[in-house]
Amino acid sequence: MPEPSNACVPPVSRAVDLEFFQREVNDFLPDYVYDAHCHIWLEQEVPFRVPGVSGDIGTHEYLSLMSDLHRRRKTGALFLGFASPQLPDGRHRMNEFVGKQTAYGPAFRGEFFVRPDDDPEWVRQEVRRLGLHGLKCYHTFAAVTPTWEAEIPAFLPESLIKVAHEEGWVITLHMVKSRAVADPSNIHWIRRYCQMYPNMRLILAHSARGFQPAHNLEGLEQLKGLDNLYFDTSANCEQMAHQAIIRIIGHDKLMYGSDLPVSHMRGRSLAAADSFLWIYENTPVWGEKHQKIEPVLVGLEHLRSLKWACWSERLSDAAVEDIFWNNAAKLLGVTKTQAVTCGE
Repeated sequence: MPEPSNACVPPVSRAVDLEFFQREVNDFLPDYVYDAHCHIWLEQEVPFRVPGVSGDIGTHEYLSLMSDLHRRRKTGALFLGFASPQLPDGRHRMNEFVGKQTAYGPAFRGEFFVRPDDDPEWVRQEVRRLGLHGLKCYHTFAAVTPTWEAEIPAFLPESLIKVAHEEGWVITLHMVKSRAVADPSNIHWIRRYCQMYPNMRLILAHSARGFQPAHNLEGLEQLKGLDNLYFDTSANCEQMAHQAIIRIIGHDKLMYGSDLPVSHMRGRSLAAADSFLWIYENTPVWGEKHQKIEPVLVGLEHLRSLKWACWSERLSDAAVEDIFWNNAAKLLGVTKTQAVTCGE
């Protein structure tokens, strides 16, 4: 079991978060929570922080931070590393770190961060060596400008899909392009990859990057019938984004994800026009007429959006438990007896 990388992680929750949790989340959140999209990191390798928290964030720190969102629920997690083109050597250190942190217990899994020019055979060997379960890619490594408009093969080439198929790995994809899952190119490549490589399981992050839910309502119909296509909800605060997946694809393909560290910022994502924006604690929008609004953690806003989606779709308690534990646990081969309590 890895040693804690920090002496302690201070509490992030404020009184407003505790009140919000009790009012909006506590009666909804199941006893078991599998986090299918969260980041751990080495402080020197990343440009972000959880506000007020310094040092490396490994499994111990993750469990402490998740008590801000889940309280004492039992949990497991799929850890995603991070890499920046500006710190090329950092990727190797981060992948090693993720591998070591998954050794905390069998409820923890990890993904290997890949670049589009990686040799697939080297990737195969490294994922096996580190005991990881899949791949994580990111558009910032695409050789196009701007990378926000990159086609999927520019940062997730077919050669890596093929080795994931051969090994039975999962892949978490944060697609880009301005219209996300409604973009014809994204639809084409998702369908091609899933149909040609059925033993690879593809996870579309952020509820198909449906921060503008209209894109989900338009595009998801064209992704029906793909047995190896999944979605994680990570940090998406729009109820309709999740609801569209539940209604069009099915609740059994949707998995909760916190998206730490975004979960511990304050504010929320907000659909607008044919796009979306993020408002944060320092965005000058929190004074409205007669009152001042105190923003809560993004992770809490996200959980409330999931509650509204499940209520609107009239999901049973068992279906809610699928989204929060069973779907991811089945995909990753985890059992409830392996879960760890948040805060431990």
